[in-house]
Amino acid sequence: MTQSPTPPALDEPVFGKLTLIGIGLIGSSIARVARARNIAGHIAVSSRRAETLTRAKELQLGNSYTQDAAEAVKDADCVIVCVPVGASEQTAKAIAPHLKPGAIVSDVGSVKRSVIDQMQPHLPSNVHFIPAHPVAGTEKSGPDAGFETLFDNRWCILTPLPDTDQNALDRLNRFWAACGANMEQMDADHHDLVLAITSHLPHLIAYNIVGTANDLETVTESEVMKYSAGGFRDFTRLAASDPTMWRDVCLHNKDALLEMLARFSEDLSALQRAIRWSKGDELFELFTHTRGIRRAIIDAGQEVDLPDFGRQAGLQQSDDDNSSK
Repeated sequence: MTQSPTPPALDEPVFGKLTLIGIGLIGSSIARVARARNIAGHIAVSSRRAETLTRAKELQLGNSYTQDAAEAVKDADCVIVCVPVGASEQTAKAIAPHLKPGAIVSDVGSVKRSVIDQMQPHLPSNVHFIPAHPVAGTEKSGPDAGFETLFDNRWCILTPLPDTDQNALDRLNRFWAACGANMEQMDADHHDLVLAITSHLPHLIAYNIVGTANDLETVTESEVMKYSAGGFRDFTRLAASDPTMWRDVCLHNKDALLEMLARFSEDLSALQRAIRWSKGDELFELFTHTRGIRRAIIDAGQEVDLPDFGRQAGLQQSDDDNSSK
């Protein structure tokens, strides 16, 4: 699949006022792209941490800044909650009395059923609650981590409720499409199962294998660093992801994760047997099949087919971006 071009700036914003509650990697990336492409007229930024808010202001990510989420959502056409999923209920309670009738309330969490259960009971019936998950990110966090093109040619999954207003749904679709995302709709429970295998389980495996390497008495720390040009380095990237976010993912997508962990454990046992009994044909068949999956991901435009996984190209792009500022 040929990568889609970056969408141009809009003639008219999708939302007059956009409020972002939380201004980490995802929130700051939304702020950057919404401003650069005229997707929102006014961007209100809210963070409970004063130092984070100060940094967001230094980066000029918004038009207004406040630690008070209730203040931030006043008169907002769209509110996007960009906090760890475990804080969703607390956030919904704080903003609910101050939302404008007809406002769209959404989120960016990688777990959807729990977010719905936490937020929906507290939101007024005269707003449109449409959960969302932009499937994009890096291992970095904080307002400095965001960048305008984070969502380009990545998927954004909406999990609307059965009675969702179609006009509100279309509007949120337009917003994310203008951010560069490919759009998909999914049932919340199905979303959580899909993400358990495609995102949550790989992160758990990464956290675990890096911890295992750290515990090995026969492998020194210097050897781990020195020889990490192998597959271990790729695990460390995932294992460097935000601990609060991934703690909450584990706790709030527990059932789907446990199901995927059980399936993975069974497959790992089968692999162990194949190695123990020298079943070369079985190993070759597995490795050939999984190599084809990697090729399919590249062909779908979700990865680059460059030496070193495109890392050097990414570093060069980052240097070019920094030099242009």
